Amino acid sequence: MLLMAPGRPLEERELPVPEPGAGEVLVRVAACGVCRTDLHVTDGELPDPKLPLVLGHQIVGRIEGSGERIGIPWLGCADGVCRYCRSGRENLCDQARFTGFHRDGGYAEYAVADERFCLSLPEGYGDVEVAPLLCAGLIGYRALRFTGEGERLGLYGFGASAHIVAQVARHQGRRVFAFTRPGDLSGQEYARTLGAEWAGDSNAAPPEELDAAIIFAPVGALLPAALRVLAKGGIVVCAGIHMSDIPSFEYELLWGERSLRSVANLTRQDGHEFLALAPKVPVRTDVEEFPLEEANEALERMRSGRLRGAAVLHVAT
Repeated sequence: MLLMAPGRPLEERELPVPEPGAGEVLVRVAACGVCRTDLHVTDGELPDPKLPLVLGHQIVGRIEGSGERIGIPWLGCADGVCRYCRSGRENLCDQARFTGFHRDGGYAEYAVADERFCLSLPEGYGDVEVAPLLCAGLIGYRALRFTGEGERLGLYGFGASAHIVAQVARHQGRRVFAFTRPGDLSGQEYARTLGAEWAGDSNAAPPEELDAAIIFAPVGALLPAALRVLAKGGIVVCAGIHMSDIPSFEYELLWGERSLRSVANLTRQDGHEFLALAPKVPVRTDVEEFPLEEANEALERMRSGRLRGAAVLHVAT
């Protein structure tokens, strides 16, 4: 399923099987998660993608020849020598290349990947079940780490990432407060089934101040809203790669040693840590499955907020 230009639906095309270069592997794709980043690329909100482009960076497949099952995440490669890479921050490498953006991804029957950046997957998960762990899970885990030890955790936007993070947070002994689109009563009930002790509209105040909040929804206005319900010394973490403009707000919301930070991409270490932790929780993914040729429908369901949990493309080969 090929993106020819931003703003246009994906097109079903027959392409040659890609050929791996030095240090790369050819992977027969079994499943690929659908991420909000894919939607941002499709809608032209992230500049300068490779075109034409095969989207998808939550790829589960098997290496041709060996049959080993691996995961291919968003971080496709990094240079390994810059100041960021040498300090354990390969996610910030200026020469990094990203799967489903600079490199063709997993909305296809085959994908090529740098073998150094592929991840081993935990046993006990099916191909479709494990796919959301590769971005929704990994970015959520990285964002959760940056909230520190805060006990009262707010999650803004209860989609693919939040439904995983809520489970990890509860496993860590935290208290989860979920915020959804105003009036989304079914989403709020869903959050409660995953351990949220309170769930309400994104413009509502929870019954207690929060120690930390993670914003998954790409809505800039949620940042001052989260600050308003944050205790002194708390932190707001923005987990998305794209967000609408943040409106101005009074300094008083930030005063009291509150802080803001973003999360950019992920590292291989994040992958190793989270994929080892997931079966111990155990994280269970709630998945809506779509055949590959219905990728546009999956993206539209995400755009309209009609998804419960994560969307995954099942690739029949």
